[in-house]
Amino acid sequence: MAFFNYGMYKGGETQMTLDEYKARAAEEDDWAPGWDAIDEVFDKLYPDQTPLHYGTEIHKRAMFGGEEYLDGYSIYQSLNGYKHVLTYGMTELYVNEEAFGGEWSGWGYEMTLKLNEEKAEDCIWAINMLSNLARYTYTQQRIFEPYQFLAGNGQSIHIGTQSAITALLAVNDTEADGIDTIHGRVDFIQLVGITQRELEVLKGDSSQAERLVANMKQDNPFLITDMNRTISYL
Repeated sequence: MAFFNYGMYKGGETQMTLDEYKARAAEEDDWAPGWDAIDEVFDKLYPDQTPLHYGTEIHKRAMFGGEEYLDGYSIYQSLNGYKHVLTYGMTELYVNEEAFGGEWSGWGYEMTLKLNEEKAEDCIWAINMLSNLARYTYTQQRIFEPYQFLAGNGQSIHIGTQSAITALLAVNDTEADGIDTIHGRVDFIQLVGITQRELEVLKGDSSQAERLVANMKQDNPFLITDMNRTISYL
């Protein structure tokens, strides 16, 4: 996966006519209004910070016949000690007249993950996981919604390592609020690692998801995924 920095986009106008949209697109051939809108949210969360960005290689993207369904990932360093991983590509990032003024931008959300890791390089496994989840959504037409659990195979979600964290739970990002963009609504769905015990409880009664989140937040208000966690909250 190639590394490069896209820089910091500004913009994300929601009050614009279609003619104005077309005019700006004609003037700026690299305009990415959806990308701009996402970056505005995270610029406010992380002022004066340039994230580490991993971009997928263009020729490997699905639109060109490849297996990559996302355009890239940014990793921010939180003052609270964790890495905040963000996807780009679940929503409409670039100029698309057909998407203008829509109710939802693309699938309606970008994915996030908060990891208890010291180095950005230690988050690569999670980027690969998010890539697989994006592929699942695009190919199976299945979206992720808050309080939905994503079961694995009973093994650590970090392939090749030992951990009690074997599945994921989707929640609204605890810090990044959803926004209305020129292409429609964009929410930020945070994925939180959960234990096999917690997963089994949710399989038996999915309504326990809200209680699980409430219990976790008592010790972990930002819902950071800690692959060293052994205790369960259900």
